[in-house]
Amino acid sequence: MEYLIGLLQSPAAWAAFVTLVAMEVVLGIDNLLFISILTNKLPEADRPRARRIGISLALVLRLALLSLIFVIVQLDTDFITLFGQGFSWRDLILIAGGLFLVWKATSEIHHSVDPEPAPDVFSGGKAASIGFSAAIGQILVLDLVFSVDSILTAVGMTEHVPIMVAAVIIAVAVMLLASAPLAAFIHKNPTVVMLALGFLLMIGMTLIAEGFGFHVPKGYIYAAMAFSAGVEALNMLARNANKRKQAAVKAGGEPPAH
Repeated sequence: MEYLIGLLQSPAAWAAFVTLVAMEVVLGIDNLLFISILTNKLPEADRPRARRIGISLALVLRLALLSLIFVIVQLDTDFITLFGQGFSWRDLILIAGGLFLVWKATSEIHHSVDPEPAPDVFSGGKAASIGFSAAIGQILVLDLVFSVDSILTAVGMTEHVPIMVAAVIIAVAVMLLASAPLAAFIHKNPTVVMLALGFLLMIGMTLIAEGFGFHVPKGYIYAAMAFSAGVEALNMLARNANKRKQAAVKAGGEPPAH
């Protein structure tokens, strides 16, 4: 109890907590994008439940990994060397997760541009939809990858486990609150789906690069994502303005003034 009171009274602990919450929320964007895109392929009635389960699994995995914090730290230690390159368990997890994410994003892009896409081996032979259990299974795989990365980031920022636990819980709560609006926005704007898939493809390649020891500053990745999202927002505004103008012309009225 004295330990917790000491943390609550420490300005350094509060600074670490606020910084870690911000970092965990930013890192959770990748996880949330994948969950939103995948659950949108389910029947509408199943989507909220799948999102809740997926995000709850993310919380459970993060808390479970925090309880094994001393084991997790060892994941960052090289245990094998191939062609002069050392690899840790974290590297292998990131590479496997990155490859999965690249494959999934590529297959979803293919489904979007091909009018008669080939069946998806993870969706029971259906190209345009996916089974509930298959969706949860794929979310679980990526939850594990993002959870390992998230916890190792937390370990690098503070040594106090209660701060890590509180930051993770708050970050996952933010993900839960944002999941429904984000999924609805992606569903209503098909062009955003392609943009989000491009983000996932970029994130997958970044995970692979990180696994091979090439550090890619996260700021560059999120700056590129923010710039692309800004351009797409301008495109959406332009399309909506054109639609209003065309509707006004068809109605026999004057185009709306700018």
